[in-house]
Amino acid sequence: MGVIGTVLGGVFGNGSVLARNVVKDTAEVFMENREQAAVREAATRDAALAQFGQEFAVARMGRFDRFMDGLNRLPRPLLAFGTLGLFVSAMVNPIWFASRMQGIVLVPEPMWWLMGAIVSFYFGARYQAKGQEFQQSVSATMARAATVTGNIAALRALDAGAGGTPVALPAPPVAPTTTSGANRALEEWRTTRVP
Repeated sequence: MGVIGTVLGGVFGNGSVLARNVVKDTAEVFMENREQAAVREAATRDAALAQFGQEFAVARMGRFDRFMDGLNRLPRPLLAFGTLGLFVSAMVNPIWFASRMQGIVLVPEPMWWLMGAIVSFYFGARYQAKGQEFQQSVSATMARAATVTGNIAALRALDAGAGGTPVALPAPPVAPTTTSGANRALEEWRTTRVP
């Protein structure tokens, strides 16, 4: 029984750490080990979910900020629907529309300038605020560039057959940026100004 046990143990493995399973090792040459593939896939999925969680983590706004953001979204749709309403009213009742337009002719020129300035300031300020939010999101994304570069290098090494198992390093937490408080442009101007 010693010879048969040794031969069968060499072919199928006998449960000891030192004995190799020749059938299993040969099969893994032609077929992927599904258990190890599932472990790798779960690790990849966990790393992707952690990355998505960090990417979409945003500082929560208060009720007032959310209310004001919603209120700031109203003028453009109201202007668009108001203009469409003017077209409809001109088609439905041209006499009524013409009398209203004659009233607009009586508005003095400085009032038109004032209205233009108010509308320009409103849309310009909103454009600038949204542009600054976008710049902050870009800078937060660029802060994660080193982690992404490391992950890509690990994936390329794995693809090239380096044999090393890639270690998924979690991205460093991104500090939430606040728009209130310090004015970066003003601080930069103060530091560059000659006293």
